[in-house]
Amino acid sequence: MDGRPGKESAAMSGNRTHVFRAVAFVENFNLKALAPAFPGCRLTPRELSVPVGNGELFLYPFGAAVFRDLPGEVEEAELARLRRADPGVAPEVLREEFSVLETGGPHSVSEGTLEIDRLTPERARIVALTVAQSAAMEYYEGIVERLSARTQGLVGRLETRGTVPMRMRSHHRFIGEAIATRAEVLGVLHLLDKPDETWEDPLMDRLYADLRSQFDLADRYEAMESKLRAVQEALELMLDVARDRRMFLLEAAIVFLILVEILAAVVR
Repeated sequence: MDGRPGKESAAMSGNRTHVFRAVAFVENFNLKALAPAFPGCRLTPRELSVPVGNGELFLYPFGAAVFRDLPGEVEEAELARLRRADPGVAPEVLREEFSVLETGGPHSVSEGTLEIDRLTPERARIVALTVAQSAAMEYYEGIVERLSARTQGLVGRLETRGTVPMRMRSHHRFIGEAIATRAEVLGVLHLLDKPDETWEDPLMDRLYADLRSQFDLADRYEAMESKLRAVQEALELMLDVARDRRMFLLEAAIVFLILVEILAAVVR
């Protein structure tokens, strides 16, 4: 999903609750192209972040934005700025929220809340990234579920009728859509790679691991990949059935023509 790390760290210390709200979009973001619209931003290949008032905005290349500690009207203003910078940005498809409670004690994760001793800017980036990953994952889960439901309908027709339609153009398009979706999911969800901060800080690594576990990112990814593989295999099977049916009809037509030729010869 500043140039003043000391001030931000101090502002973020103390016992208080921080709210991270993620917004997922249909298309991906070109962070380099968006950077000029957000003066003072911190830009990396994986993230664009910019301080906004007492909070922060994070943008991620996989089409997710995360707001930390921003009122609703400020969030809408930042979304409007994003749309001005990229007029092709479609309306958001879903939102997700997560809270971080500073307690001064050891960190722990429960349903929807992370308790931590102090929320540093680096830890805030880890939390924002994880919430953005979860929101993006939920968006792709919806796509995969719809593909799976359509596939089940086609397979049910094959089960009841024992055959498939001769005209397979729509099936070809559907197979192409399924393959493209799988490629996009596998490509975009490299977002599950560990952020660089976790390799150098064991505490950050444990924090990221706990957050991934809280959002079930690994299990959800494996479930999506399994469903996409099943969809592709089912569609390929239906395509094979259609090919076999066409081949049978072609062979039958050839045999019929041979018989007609033989009969014509006999009559002559």
